[in-house]
Amino acid sequence: MAVDYAVIVVYLAGMLAMGWWGMRRARSKSEFLVAGRRLGPSMYSGTMAAIVLGGASTIGGVGLGYKYGLSGAWMVFTIGLGLLALSVFFSARIARLKVYTVSEMLDLRYGGRAGLITGVVMWAYTLMLAVTSTIAYATIFDVLFDMNRTVAIVLGGSIVVAYSTLGGMWSITLTDMVQFVVKTIGVLLLLLPIAVVKAGGFAEMKARLPTEYFAPFGIGGETIFTYVLIYTFGMLIGQDIWQRVFTARDDRVARWGGTVAGTYCLAYALAGAVIGTAAKVLYPNLANADDAFATIVKDELPLGVRGLVLAAALAAVMSTSSGALIACATVANNDIWQRLRGAVTRPAEGEQHDEVKGNRMFILVMGVAVIGIAIALNNVVEALTVAYNLLVGGLLVPILGGLLWRRGTVHGALSSVVVGGVAVIALMGKFGILANEPIYYGLLASLVTYVVVSLATRPTDEAVLADWRERLAGRDPEAERRTARESVPATP
Repeated sequence: MAVDYAVIVVYLAGMLAMGWWGMRRARSKSEFLVAGRRLGPSMYSGTMAAIVLGGASTIGGVGLGYKYGLSGAWMVFTIGLGLLALSVFFSARIARLKVYTVSEMLDLRYGGRAGLITGVVMWAYTLMLAVTSTIAYATIFDVLFDMNRTVAIVLGGSIVVAYSTLGGMWSITLTDMVQFVVKTIGVLLLLLPIAVVKAGGFAEMKARLPTEYFAPFGIGGETIFTYVLIYTFGMLIGQDIWQRVFTARDDRVARWGGTVAGTYCLAYALAGAVIGTAAKVLYPNLANADDAFATIVKDELPLGVRGLVLAAALAAVMSTSSGALIACATVANNDIWQRLRGAVTRPAEGEQHDEVKGNRMFILVMGVAVIGIAIALNNVVEALTVAYNLLVGGLLVPILGGLLWRRGTVHGALSSVVVGGVAVIALMGKFGILANEPIYYGLLASLVTYVVVSLATRPTDEAVLADWRERLAGRDPEAERRTARESVPATP
């Protein structure tokens, strides 16, 4: 295992080096939070694919393939569909807004009163997403080093917190590009063909497994529908995803780069399901389907290759973890703390505020909190389900409504967030956290509330909508007004 260990150590050291390099480029708020909004097609596609394909997509995707066969691809497939929908229909408009958070977009659309409550919901989602990604380190380091769970979480989490804190989005972008390459080589080019060959090829796999393992809808229509609601719609509105859209150099990069990343996700989904199906042939009696990935890697791959593939799994977890961490910190600082601080006190005239330092501090604080919660938490699936239920049930309707329906109002949006969020929480209490009913009825309650309250209240002020349309077109009316005022000569 010495060669495998060396591969992992070099990879982890490389992540820290990328963090140090990124720190030299992160000189402003824009550079630190959204990489200066200047990523080109290649870097944008790679980093977008890296963040959406995390440990759940890699380890969990293989586990679903082990349990259901080729139809186990549907979870990751719906993630790819969501990314494609975001890129084709919404990303260009989102990129032109030049904001930092989803809540800032809602403030622009509804008139400046929706940000705090939506920020709290989005913060809870990104926090849980970061926590569940961090817990996954325990599984990987246990396979690698037979390491204690707490030590594994602290080690993996500390590396991510370190490079994210140092360089912000620039560090995360650079590390994500490395992670994208490692995942592509490790999972698609190495593990996939080796697993199929070890299982005797597709003919042998079909001969040894039940027919339903090769049925496209074997996982069940209701399960697929729930995946669409949670993951496809979740891709449309998550701060972690939008923050990557904000890094695009222009709307063309956001649209076409995201389309490439979404297509890559579809291929990754099928690869994970095939690997899991091959693992079912090789190890038909595993107690836990999620052990399929680690088992086939540990037992079937040759020296050196095994280390690279485990590094690919580590890359998948790190990319999602770092993306969720910076999203969580950005929301906590910009949407919650700055608003509360502004309501209490305003900086003195001429006071200088180091925004990079402030955002860096929030990443560090949120990172420590994430590691602590990850150590205390045991049920990853339930935590992730709660996060996505709150995100989709509370925020999907007001966000898409703001983008698509002119008549939507701030009262409709806020009511929709509250009713949808409360309904989801109450229904999880009644039916169970993993039940489908909370997201079904919570989303329906949010939609009905949004439409009814919006129609019953005064339309959004025309001046707000005019500014909104200007921002969607890529212009900043407020900045133009400031420039015009500054250009007027002072009266003698």
